[in-house]
Amino acid sequence: MDRPPGLSVRLKLTLSYAGFLLLAGAVLLVAGYFSLSRGFHPGVVFTVRSHADLLHSFAPIAAVVLGFLLAFGLLGGWILAGHMLAPLTRISDATRMAARGSLSHRIEMEGPSDEFRELADSFDAMLERLEAHVGEQRRFAANASHELRTPLAITHTLLDVARRDPDRDIDTLLDRLQIVNTRAIELTEALLLLSRADQRAFTREPVDLSLAAEEAAETLLPLAERQGVTIETSGEVAPTSGSPALLQQLTANLVHNAIVHNLPEGGTVRVATSCEAGTAVLTVENTGARLGPHLVATLTEPFRRGTERLHADHAGVGLGLAIAQRIAEAHDGVLLLAPRPEGGLLVTVRLPSSSAERAEAPRQARPT
Repeated sequence: MDRPPGLSVRLKLTLSYAGFLLLAGAVLLVAGYFSLSRGFHPGVVFTVRSHADLLHSFAPIAAVVLGFLLAFGLLGGWILAGHMLAPLTRISDATRMAARGSLSHRIEMEGPSDEFRELADSFDAMLERLEAHVGEQRRFAANASHELRTPLAITHTLLDVARRDPDRDIDTLLDRLQIVNTRAIELTEALLLLSRADQRAFTREPVDLSLAAEEAAETLLPLAERQGVTIETSGEVAPTSGSPALLQQLTANLVHNAIVHNLPEGGTVRVATSCEAGTAVLTVENTGARLGPHLVATLTEPFRRGTERLHADHAGVGLGLAIAQRIAEAHDGVLLLAPRPEGGLLVTVRLPSSSAERAEAPRQARPT
């Protein structure tokens, strides 16, 4: 935005300091003059000439004092303003560097806390979050490009091979193309859902996480049965507010992830809800392979997979936990991951509760 040139803040502070000092000096000189004038007694020496003589003698001294105060105020104000605004100069330099694309620079201002240092610390924290976000977006864009390119490359290869093969099986080709196309559609829909969660483009409505958990368990029950996994749901009413569709997607993603990352046979998924200190809590834990803490910390990154999925037909696109985390954050909540000592993963979602009331009697755990 173009602005007309104006006085610098340092010059304004200098003029303000000098003007205040000059005004204070003038007031003191006027007060001194009237104090001296009161020494003349009417009828004795108090004459018009006496006042003129006093003013004639006092005026040069007042002019010298005011001139000294003006010079001292300008010089002292310029030095003091420069010293006080030095931290702001460092902040401005860092802002210009960030505007040019350098997000790794930090102000790191020393000294005790004051307004400028609080501003510098806040700016450093903002740069740190922005750098992390930009880095995540770059990795996401690279991964998304790779994931989207894969089905397109497979489609191109299938069509190229079929064109060169005179004895091609059209039905087999169509089946393979349908599978690849379905994966591309799922990936695109997941990316759109992720973008929607980031933008918080939804209307908040009352939502009960316990009902969302039951619906997710019922919907994914056929998949769990094919995998030999048992789903158990338990808990109490967990009221919150947000998008019913997004929160249902969050719950379904967690349950689906718990099913496909489980034991080959005899696996278990436990889904529970509760309300703790004004917080609606959803927990999903599953049996499975042992996971290290460092690996668990990366599972919410897009396109990251903790282990090889056991069933390729339900492999997903590597965005389940990433979408769940973004949905939780869009609802002012958090998603926490922790490895289970005996193997598997424990996922905890905490969202602001819309009610402090709890169910009169919690539902008992039951296999589905």
